[in-house]
Amino acid sequence: MPKGSPELTNARKEEIISACKTLYKDMSFKDITIMKIAESTSFSRASIYNYFETKEEIFLAILQKEYELWVDDLNEISNRHESMTKDEIADALAASLEKRALLLKLMSMNLYDMEENSREERLVEFKVAYGRSLKAVDNLLQKFCPDMDDTARREFLYSFFPFIYGIYPYTVVTEKQKAAMDQANVGYTYYSIHDLAYICAKKLLEG
Repeated sequence: MPKGSPELTNARKEEIISACKTLYKDMSFKDITIMKIAESTSFSRASIYNYFETKEEIFLAILQKEYELWVDDLNEISNRHESMTKDEIADALAASLEKRALLLKLMSMNLYDMEENSREERLVEFKVAYGRSLKAVDNLLQKFCPDMDDTARREFLYSFFPFIYGIYPYTVVTEKQKAAMDQANVGYTYYSIHDLAYICAKKLLEG
């Protein structure tokens, strides 16, 4: 890591992360390289390696930020309400995930590569943010669902979180995929991120 103020280091990291995030809007994960990211920043490819060893570490940093933003949203839900019905909780969880399409995309499509090709310290930083999201949802359940004991809350968490890993592929389907499903007589019924998250959360909360 080059010498410099923490502010400068963070600013350069943010520039790299922002450039990668922008590229990911129009390019696939496999086609994005450190060189392409560097071309979208104010410094060289060699300079990027001072902050991230692999492109996967950059993507992991994006995912970490998405989790941090989700935690902020979850905490805001808890702080904004004195009481909530289970239907309102399900709707609020669904709405919070609807804002985090990038989180869902990265989780469902690229998580293994990001974790496998990142240094352990970077992975720990990410897992801290992930752990905070588990805690934030658990806090919502403790506050608004007093009928749920520790076991019930744990079962909700370890059903809902694995479920959301698969939301993105079911809600973002290309015309090619739709045509293939039609030809295979599978058919396609559109559900939004909110639709699927709400249905799952409500069923789990209702037991």
